[in-house]
Amino acid sequence: MSFRLKSIHHHVAKKVGLAGLVLGMTMAAPIAQAADGEVNIYSMRQAYLIEPILDEFTKETGVKVNVLFANDGLIERLAQEGRNSPADVVLTSSFGNTARLIDEGLAQPVDSETLTARVPTQFRAADNRWFALTLRARLFYTSLERMNDGDLVTYEGLADPKWKGKVCTRSGSHPYNVQMIAAMIAHHGKEDTKTWLEGVKSNLGRKPQGNDRAQVKAVSEGECDIAVGNSYYYFKMLDDPEQRGWAEAVRPVFPAFDGGGTHVNVSAMVMAPHAPNPENAVLLMEYLTGETAQRIYADVNFEYPVNPDVAPSEALAGIGKLTPDSLTLDQVASNLRDALQLVAEVGYNE
Repeated sequence: MSFRLKSIHHHVAKKVGLAGLVLGMTMAAPIAQAADGEVNIYSMRQAYLIEPILDEFTKETGVKVNVLFANDGLIERLAQEGRNSPADVVLTSSFGNTARLIDEGLAQPVDSETLTARVPTQFRAADNRWFALTLRARLFYTSLERMNDGDLVTYEGLADPKWKGKVCTRSGSHPYNVQMIAAMIAHHGKEDTKTWLEGVKSNLGRKPQGNDRAQVKAVSEGECDIAVGNSYYYFKMLDDPEQRGWAEAVRPVFPAFDGGGTHVNVSAMVMAPHAPNPENAVLLMEYLTGETAQRIYADVNFEYPVNPDVAPSEALAGIGKLTPDSLTLDQVASNLRDALQLVAEVGYNE
């Protein structure tokens, strides 16, 4: 299979508000020794987010970056290409995609003291075949008008009958919700989670539909009082004049599992199984966990840095403190199939 990779060159100046941010941090995480050659990326992440980071990587290392962006089909492509694949690094937009890469043997372990020092054990594979880059908290967005602060503080509480007709979610089979259900299984077991999911379904104010932003819109319009959505969408809505009113009508809530913390999803990276440029792949992966790249992720896309030495953006820190759940993502991944099965069994989307 042949294709044409897109070369990344100096897009920073084209990004409104990014040029000063990126250029001001070029020395934040210097590379000790210049490199050369190239590195090839398959990315499920949006181009506008990672291009500034890749530009800085090239400036600091001399390594040319080639990247193929696609929302869908990259995993299939990588599998079909086999040993002929030019991919060195794969960037994923959710842990579900990361788990699939691992399940299909499309990643290899990476031996890097830098990566293991920067990425907490909870957010990387035990065998170092994947590393998280950013965290996204799975929040509740509750009506400012019709609910009080503290009314709902646990994921388990979402099934309380007092919320009947007041909950809105996107499809239960969407990866974000499947992963949350998988975490519930890890905490409470499959049978108790099935009972919980049946309770959540009975509390729905409408058939699951739309994306995370659509759930917040439904709260603002009085269709429900509680929405489930990822943390960064709140700020995306505030930045959009047409959606600002939706966000202003809700209260972001950091729920926790009973005896645990807030569920997080991650964007992540793996080294492709037949990477033709493995040394530059490691160099890039280390760079993406460093201060410069992590700060851009935090300030531009309102995601939590995985590197604990980099603080969240002021805006994100301003809505509350994130205490991630204690589960490892490998524990969550082991329950993904059961979670999807439960969604079907209870007819959540019907």
